[in-house]
Amino acid sequence: MRMFGDRAGKQRSDRRLDEEGADPTFYSLQDAPGDRWAARLDQIDRYLGIDKPAAAGSGTPKLQQPGKKRGRWWWISRGFATLFGVFVLTVLWLAITAPLSKSLQPIAPPEVTLLAADGTPIARTGAIVDKPVQVAKLPPHVVHAFIAIEDRRFYSHWGVDPRGIARAAWSNLTSGRTEGGSTITQQLAKFTFLSPKQTLGRKAREALIAFWLEAWLTKDQILERYLSNAYFGDNTYGLRAASLHYFYRQPEKLTPGQAAMLAGLLQAPSRYAPTDNFTLARKRMRTVLSAEVAAGYMTAAQARRIPAPQLDVRPNNDLPTGTYFADWALPQARQLSDVGYSRQTLRTTLDSRLQGIARRVIERAPLGGAQVALVAMHPNGEVVAMVGGKDYEKSPFNRATQAQRQPGSTFKLFVYLAAFEKGMKPDSKIANSEFQQGSYRPKNASGNYSEQITLQDAFARSSNVAAVRLLKTVGDDAVIEEAKKLGVDSPLAHGDPSLALGTSTMTLIELTSAYAGVAGNKFPVEPRAFPAEREGWFDWLFAERHRLSSTEHDEIEQLLSRTVSQGTGRAAKLPVASFGKTGTTQDNRDALFVGYAGDLVVGVWIGNDDNTPLKGVHGGSVPAQIWHDFMVQALKIAPAPRPVNPTPSPNPDGPVQPQDLPDLGDIPLGDGQTDLHIHDDGATLTTQINGVPVTLGIDRNGLRVQPTGRLPIPTPSPVPTIDPAIRDRAPARNTGPQPGR
Repeated sequence: MRMFGDRAGKQRSDRRLDEEGADPTFYSLQDAPGDRWAARLDQIDRYLGIDKPAAAGSGTPKLQQPGKKRGRWWWISRGFATLFGVFVLTVLWLAITAPLSKSLQPIAPPEVTLLAADGTPIARTGAIVDKPVQVAKLPPHVVHAFIAIEDRRFYSHWGVDPRGIARAAWSNLTSGRTEGGSTITQQLAKFTFLSPKQTLGRKAREALIAFWLEAWLTKDQILERYLSNAYFGDNTYGLRAASLHYFYRQPEKLTPGQAAMLAGLLQAPSRYAPTDNFTLARKRMRTVLSAEVAAGYMTAAQARRIPAPQLDVRPNNDLPTGTYFADWALPQARQLSDVGYSRQTLRTTLDSRLQGIARRVIERAPLGGAQVALVAMHPNGEVVAMVGGKDYEKSPFNRATQAQRQPGSTFKLFVYLAAFEKGMKPDSKIANSEFQQGSYRPKNASGNYSEQITLQDAFARSSNVAAVRLLKTVGDDAVIEEAKKLGVDSPLAHGDPSLALGTSTMTLIELTSAYAGVAGNKFPVEPRAFPAEREGWFDWLFAERHRLSSTEHDEIEQLLSRTVSQGTGRAAKLPVASFGKTGTTQDNRDALFVGYAGDLVVGVWIGNDDNTPLKGVHGGSVPAQIWHDFMVQALKIAPAPRPVNPTPSPNPDGPVQPQDLPDLGDIPLGDGQTDLHIHDDGATLTTQINGVPVTLGIDRNGLRVQPTGRLPIPTPSPVPTIDPAIRDRAPARNTGPQPGR
């Protein structure tokens, strides 16, 4: 086959082929007979869209015309097919992961278990529940109230309401209000079968369970389940339990106003509970009545004539847990999971070791017939120990969180902070002589006066006349503003000079939280029973937080440290940096010490429940001594015991460990001659055999027998230990004369 030649020969051959036609002995590459590459080259040509020459004389190939383009409907049909396939796979996945099998089963009542920080169960409590309701037996205005405010199209949708979702989304975008688009069926699925976490997967499961419920239950059955299990605040679940709790009447006899108020609770049960905030509950009730008017269930005139209902709350629904801390923590636990209906286990901030120390220290304190309260927290507000009284079994009233008592001179913290903000200094002087302001004549408890006194000495000696003069100098508005910034929410008296001496009442935990704000120099501090979430940069940027300047913080700590080292709080003095203030109210009706050391802020109160005067007790005596004894053990300043065999890890599902029960002491065994004494390291049994006293003891060293007397309880070897972080924090330097008291 001739394939090469000079240019002239090639041109002559081309002309001859054009004139004579195809040369039978001259082949193109594609047409070469027997060429094994021909088939492959044909495939390449077809792929590239190149046709062979139509005529023998044509020397240039032609591009094949492209095939017909796929139309729009072809792509749309393929898109729908893909979406349908994804939908089928999603439904299959949700059907496997969603609890469809239990969605038609009876709903178990909720239960909350609280754990200490180490996992020890401290309280386990159920909810207030009652018999289910039947929609057919409820008055129409009761059903209308819930339908109007929660799901107006309940009887027409199939579990999910696209119109409701669109309306809620539009309202959220245009009005700035947060409005939900979930139907009653979705809410039933959410709070009974799913967790409250706001995730896309949970919302999808919620919708699937809603479709499932709609397929197997009637609308009235769904509504009955919803009304019988929804959370209405105050640990009350179900419409019947709620109507009995708030109004002490059966739901079949609710008035339109009562029904509207109960229906309004479902959006935020803890926030709208009328027992805690009746004003908000009444306002929400009016919103429900307006929704009923919009739905056509009543006229505007009828809605206006409906009065706000009167509450009738009976005290027998208050179920104590057996622990002061748990009683205080449970409402917070329910706020964490208002929409949850499952059994929950929540880990609190309570430190079992510190709680035990607080209880033992209080048991040894010379209280007489007086009551006592102690609360210990970290500077961020996490409460680690709480004692609300001497005996929970006799009185579950929590004096640390519920009792409104006068703080006495501990309130002077806010007076002196206001003075420092005005530019005064610890060595600034103020008159310390007797004076009278109108009919009010303050007196120093010690009876000692002087012409002038520095602010640091006035604070350390707790001069009352100096504090009242200082309040007049800076103004009570500045002092009240300082207290509010530090988190005091209780009402404070304007225009009353005795405010400087702490005559406005507040709770111990409220006062201790204010001191925690000073300890951490970040306030206000919210006392909490559950670990605080780590603050992100966005929260840090926009959260409303206050801080003292470094100068003001050093100045107030100088005063607090001087009080402990040389002032009225010397009984609380520690071998490490410690800061605090004593407080004693008129006629010694309240005695307090509040202060901090290391990473603990502790407040102690002593007083009588009937507000009668204490006998020989003031803030610098028993309260300061309790504070000192607690801190010595809590901060491990005391000798540390020898290590013993490790104890097993706490079982969260095990029995509840009581936190507010006294030590057992000696237990008589019935014959009048035998006692069992249980202590930390073991137990001793004292009895008589043929008139001879015999003591058997068992501890980590084994069993011992002694013919007479009681075996001594083994004492650990003293090994002084001090936390380096506490030791390295040096107290402020203080100089000056000793106080008179």
